[in-house]
Amino acid sequence: MNRLIRFLSVCLLLSFVFPVQAKVEGVTNEPNQVYLFSYSNRDGRSGLKFAWSPDGEKWFSVADGFAYVNSDFGPWGRAKTMFKPHLMQTRADGKWHCIWEATNTGKALAYVTSPDLQKWEAQSYFSPEERSKYEPKDVYPTTQKKVLVNGSEEEGWVQEVPYTTVQQIIRYAEHKKYRQSLNAERTEQDPVRFANLKPVEATIQVNAGQAKEISKHLIGIFFEDINYGADGGLYAELVQNRDFEYTPTDRGNDQNWNSTHSWSVQGSDATLSIATENPIHPNNSHYAVFDVNAAEQTALVNAGFDGIALKKGEKYDFSLFGKVLEGKGGKVLVNLVDKDGTIIAQTAVNVTSKDWKQQKAVLTATSDAAAASLSIVPQAVSKYALDMISLFPQKTFKGRKNGLRADLAQTLADLHPRFVRFPGGCVAHGDGIDNIYDWKGSIGPLEARKPLRNLWGYHQTRGLGYHEYFLFCEDMGAEPVPVLAAGVPCQNSGTCAHHSKDELTCMGQQGGVPMEEMDQYIQDVLDLIEYANGDARKTVWGKKRAEAGHPKPFNLKFIGIGNEDMITPVFVERFKMIFDAVKAKHPEVTVIGTTGPFYEGTDYEVGWDLATELGVPMVDEHYYVEPGWMIHNQEYYDHYDRSKAKVYLGEYAAHLPGRPNNVETALAEALYLTAVERNGDVVEMTSYAPLLAKDGHTQWNPDLIYFNNTEVRPTVGYYTQQMYGQNAGTEYLSSTVKLNNGWDAVKKRVGVSVVKDANTGDYIVKLVNMLPVEVSSQVKLDGVTLVNPSATKTILTGDPKDRGAKPASSDFKVEGNDFSYSMPAYSFTVIRIHQVVGK
Repeated sequence: MNRLIRFLSVCLLLSFVFPVQAKVEGVTNEPNQVYLFSYSNRDGRSGLKFAWSPDGEKWFSVADGFAYVNSDFGPWGRAKTMFKPHLMQTRADGKWHCIWEATNTGKALAYVTSPDLQKWEAQSYFSPEERSKYEPKDVYPTTQKKVLVNGSEEEGWVQEVPYTTVQQIIRYAEHKKYRQSLNAERTEQDPVRFANLKPVEATIQVNAGQAKEISKHLIGIFFEDINYGADGGLYAELVQNRDFEYTPTDRGNDQNWNSTHSWSVQGSDATLSIATENPIHPNNSHYAVFDVNAAEQTALVNAGFDGIALKKGEKYDFSLFGKVLEGKGGKVLVNLVDKDGTIIAQTAVNVTSKDWKQQKAVLTATSDAAAASLSIVPQAVSKYALDMISLFPQKTFKGRKNGLRADLAQTLADLHPRFVRFPGGCVAHGDGIDNIYDWKGSIGPLEARKPLRNLWGYHQTRGLGYHEYFLFCEDMGAEPVPVLAAGVPCQNSGTCAHHSKDELTCMGQQGGVPMEEMDQYIQDVLDLIEYANGDARKTVWGKKRAEAGHPKPFNLKFIGIGNEDMITPVFVERFKMIFDAVKAKHPEVTVIGTTGPFYEGTDYEVGWDLATELGVPMVDEHYYVEPGWMIHNQEYYDHYDRSKAKVYLGEYAAHLPGRPNNVETALAEALYLTAVERNGDVVEMTSYAPLLAKDGHTQWNPDLIYFNNTEVRPTVGYYTQQMYGQNAGTEYLSSTVKLNNGWDAVKKRVGVSVVKDANTGDYIVKLVNMLPVEVSSQVKLDGVTLVNPSATKTILTGDPKDRGAKPASSDFKVEGNDFSYSMPAYSFTVIRIHQVVGK
């Protein structure tokens, strides 16, 4: 039995090393012409698939149903469908054309072309009435037919093609599947993949004479209001729905998600209703009417975000806007009440005015509470109008009013981010044109800010707005990187664009800001730069910044235009207008463009072509990939053209089935970042995504930091980012790694990056070992003179499935230019060498 197990293990190991070759060599009796059948599954979710036949009767699936192109129309998942694809080839140029129904109603059609059925151009979308405009002329004959493929009857189109065409698309799919098999490698396969692997020896030769400058902004953070990252999260407001602006449309027409959400009436002698006449501000049009019929016996209660967490002895700032609609009004008690009814803190305000007036008070907690509530108890019979009911801890990050939750913000600051990208992500360009994040609606007095539906399914008060984002960046010493929509909404939109009701323009990306409104939209972009950088005495928006309490400019250097958009004609036209305007008015500001949501494909290629054509100085790349992709694509940026745009890797993460954030994903990211640092002359910035996730309110996994009202739980991936952020360099030192094991699978799992921090003179050695055995390394620092050096070692290690691993730091002895270090199995180590003189 043991022999059988060993034999099967060797067979499995060989399958990893030598992938099975699908093509049988030596077949010479091949047909010249065959039949090609193109189709998609009836549910529309398969994409364009092929089968072929030598005689038109017996059909063979091409690459086991591999999808050669998928529809990009509409929201991801539920709406990117393809029905009844009709594939045609023009006689004159051999170009392929495909038209399909993009929805099950057939009211929106899609069109795409390809030179070879492998590379596909950008898709276009149109109504059935426009079909003749896209229908190719003079094509080879096609016949609609039902055929049996893998035992299932499918309906599609048949045409005759050279057999070489079928061979080419099969080879293409085989290559794709082979790459997918590499990407799908998991550490759980390591006992077989690396069976009998002995400890590895490595010689790491570092050549300080071959140093190059790398970006000083390389490691940063990306904040998006997803997973309750802002309201209920980083934004320290403790009252939920303080503005009474919740609406069912925030949450997919959930009728319980309304203006009274999170509020309740305690006692039977009062009623709560919502009014809109004469609000505090038109942007905050709803307010509460609390009609009290028995004084001191009823209360208006807010449950907070899963309760209100309080700490004994700490002070909390309370405020509300109120007026009396009927009666004289009077004193109103404000209580913080624990779950058992104990009053933890109490104060009072007076609501007696017939006009809106803000009242403020301070409460001091007499005990801790994990889930208290806010209770407002009128002491006089009256009808009260109440709005903007707020409770803030005085201990916010850096003590700022309207500030940030101190522990969460400090956890972010501990990453030592060089920049912060905000406010999204998809939140920035919104769910449909009318949901684009307008930065002007997020500044100014809180009661005048314009709430916004969050496309992730909840409400944004925007108390955490652009001004607060700028302040947060300033408080951390990070560059602000605001991202604005490029005049088009998120490609995942599912909301009608600009009041349109037809299916074609109700699916998001196909619409854009109307051209007659683009001048104003562009002016809004320019006004943002003026708000950030304008003179407080001479410019309109600089004065508004000063009125908000910040006379000095924020010194904005970067601005993102667009977010992983599909590079359609609608996008291109609007992006170019915005880019040209910013470049002309503010050449000192670096515009960051976009290359779509993936590391390859049509949008990626067309996005790069557009950036090159326009001379865009930087582009934003996104990719969420398997750990195996990061292992097998460490050369990804090695071949990038240094004369073209710089790269901002704005969203990335390693994803495993089930989406854990564990040692395996964290080490894959650490390994990949060694290659990114090597390419730090072309990769200007990187930021993991998403950043924050609140327990019980998570739309996306994995995230970097999980939290609830009382605790913050950084993940293993957080510590990878922290170890890079706290040990960033300004120069990259060339190095070579020689292993005593030349097996490619071994070499790809050992990563090295050596940088110098010009600010401190420190040399920083980063070592990643994704092997199940230790790697005994000898590090040789050629061209470096060390005088009385000291060093610290920080190591992150653990079982690949471990979700709770944390780094440990200790002193490390370095006596000369050569030192030894054994990397533990599955580990990431940073050795920082101090007190270095000269090179």
